[in-house]
Parts: sequence; structure tokens; C-alpha cells
Amino acid sequence: MFNHDTLRSNIKEKGLKKATNLMLSTEVLAEAKKLGINIPKACDAFLESLVRQEKERLWKLENAKFISEYNQITEEEEEGLPLDKWRAF
Repeated sequence: MFNHDTLRSNIKEKGLKKATNLMLSTEVLAEAKKLGINIPKACDAFLESLVRQEKERLWKLENAKFISEYNQITEEEEEGLPLDKWRAF
């Protein structure tokens, strides 16, 4: 049975949805339908993962200098890790 309240709740949890047109391989689409895969949900999940990976890649690129400098500091024997002298393990 269709429940509008559940639908509204799901949309609020995941954010608003926007209709879009996609060109998909007919063979892959047919196989996905045979397997009962929810195409919009699968596409949304994959795109979400791809966006997360790209954001991470860009963050690493933008912060590469800081990361490199920090790694050099922590690798030097004289410096060590911050607060290392208070470590109990």
C-alpha cells in the first residue's frame, strides 16, 4: 500500500529529488531489471559515492603541501608526534 507520509519522510531524509534523463546501456539496463535492481536508487548511490571520492581527491590535492610538511615534522626524530611525550602507551 502506498503511504504518502512515508514517501515525504524518505524524501526529507535523502533530500529533494530531481528528475533527469540518462542514457544507459540497454543490455545493462535489461539485466538490472531482471535482477530487480532499483535503477534510480542504484544510480543515486553510485553518483553519491563518486562525488564523495572526487571531493576527497580534491581535498587531498588542495592540502598536499600542508600534509607533506606535517609528515616531515612528525617523521623527524627530534620532533616526533605532537604530545608524544605524554603518551601512556
